[in-house]
Amino acid sequence: MKVQAVLDNLAKRFPNEPEYLQAVEEVLTSIEDVYNQHPEFEKVNLIERLCIPDRIFSFRVTWMDDKGGVHTNMGYRIQHNNCIGPYKGGLRFHTSVNPSILKFLAFEQTFKNALTTLPMGGGKGGSDFSAKGKSDAEVMRFCQAFVLELWRHIGPNTDVPAGDIGVGGREVNYMYGMYKKLARENTGTFTGKSLEGGGSLIRPEATGYGNVYFLLEMLKTKNIDIKGKIITVSGSGNVAQYTTEKLIELGAKVVTMSDSNGYIYDPEGIDKEKLDYIMELKNVWRGRIKEYADKYGCKYVEGKRPWGEKCDIALPSATQNEIDGRDAQMLVDNGCIAVSEGANMPSTPEAIAIFQKNNILYAPGKAANAGGVSVSGLEMTQNSIKLSWSKEEVDEKLKGIMKDIHTQCVKYGTNPDGSINYVKGANVAGFMKVAKAMMAQGVI
Repeated sequence: MKVQAVLDNLAKRFPNEPEYLQAVEEVLTSIEDVYNQHPEFEKVNLIERLCIPDRIFSFRVTWMDDKGGVHTNMGYRIQHNNCIGPYKGGLRFHTSVNPSILKFLAFEQTFKNALTTLPMGGGKGGSDFSAKGKSDAEVMRFCQAFVLELWRHIGPNTDVPAGDIGVGGREVNYMYGMYKKLARENTGTFTGKSLEGGGSLIRPEATGYGNVYFLLEMLKTKNIDIKGKIITVSGSGNVAQYTTEKLIELGAKVVTMSDSNGYIYDPEGIDKEKLDYIMELKNVWRGRIKEYADKYGCKYVEGKRPWGEKCDIALPSATQNEIDGRDAQMLVDNGCIAVSEGANMPSTPEAIAIFQKNNILYAPGKAANAGGVSVSGLEMTQNSIKLSWSKEEVDEKLKGIMKDIHTQCVKYGTNPDGSINYVKGANVAGFMKVAKAMMAQGVI
C-alpha cells in the first residue's frame, strides 16, 4: 500500500469531505508498515474496502413545532463495517452534521469498537437538527420522525444506535419508544436508554470515566500521581461533566470548562458543589457556561478555547479539531505533560505532531474515549440476557476494558527507545483485528 496513492484516490472520489479524509490519513499513516507486511491484504484490496462504508442512508425528516410550523432536516446513518459484530455507534443532532463528519466518526468507531474486545462493528448517524431552543414536545416529535425513516435499517443484531452530541437520554428514550411501536419488539436496539427502559448503570458516566481511567494507565508508565494535578477540560456536556466528576473524586483540580460561546477559568478549581451547578445549568436549564462565571465570579473568555491556560494535563471533551497547532504549542510551553481525548478527533494533525515531538503523553480518542461504547456493549449484553448488573460491576468491567485497551496500545505502539506512540498502537491494534476478520469472511 502506498498511503498517498490511496488518499489521492479517495480525495478525487470524495472531494468535499475533509474530516473523513483527515481521519483516514491518520490511520493509514500509522498502519502502513504493518499493512505492507501482509501481501494477502493488498491482494484483496482490503484497505479500500475498509475505508469506504458498507452503506449510507440519507433521508428527509419532517416535523412540526408547537405552533404548527413544519420544518425539514436531513437524517443520516452510516453503516461502516460489521465484520466483528452489529454496526454500533451514536447519533449526533447538531447543526454541523454532514456526511463528511459522520463518515469520519463511523470510520473511527470501527477501530474504537475493535479495541474494546466486544463484538461490535462501526457505525454513526445523526441529523442537522438542534435541540437548542426546542420544547420537549418538539424534540419528541423530531425524534419520532427520525426513527420513522430509520427503523427498518436497525435492530439488536443489525445496527444498534446510541447517543452523541445533542442526543442524551431524553432523545434516546423518545427514539427507542417509537422504534418499539414500529418494530413491535422490545430488544434493546438503542443504548443509552433510561434505567427504567433497559439502560445500564454507569452508561451516562462511561465516556468521561473511561477517559480518566485510560489517563491513569498512561500516567502509571511514568510513575505520575494524578492527585493535585491542574487539569483543563473543554466542553460542558455529558463527557466533560463526568470527566470532571471523576477527576474531583481522585483529587485533581479542574480549572476550565467551555461551550460553543467561550470558556470559564476558575483557578480555585471546580468542586462538587460547582459541578452540580454546571450539571443543572446544562442538563435542566439548557443554559450557557458564562452563567457559571457570573455566579462564582471567575474569568470568562468569550469565543475562545481553554488551551492557553496553564495546566498539567488537558482533556479535550467537546468536538473535533478543537486543538490546532497553535493551541498544542501553548499547552507544551505551559508545561502540559499529558493530553487524553474525551472527544472524537479533537486534535488536528499539526497538534498531534507537536505533542509527539515534545514527548507529551498523548492518547487519541479511539482509545481514550472508548469507555462510552464499551458500556453500550455491556448494555447490549444485559438487554440480551434480560439481567441488570450493579453500578460496581459495570464500573469494574469498564476499568478492565480501558486497561486492556491501554495494554494493546503499548503492545503495538512501543518505540525502540521505550516511549509509547499511542496513535500507532491504537490504530494498528484496531486495524489488525478488523482486517483479520475481513480476511476470514472472504471478499464480500
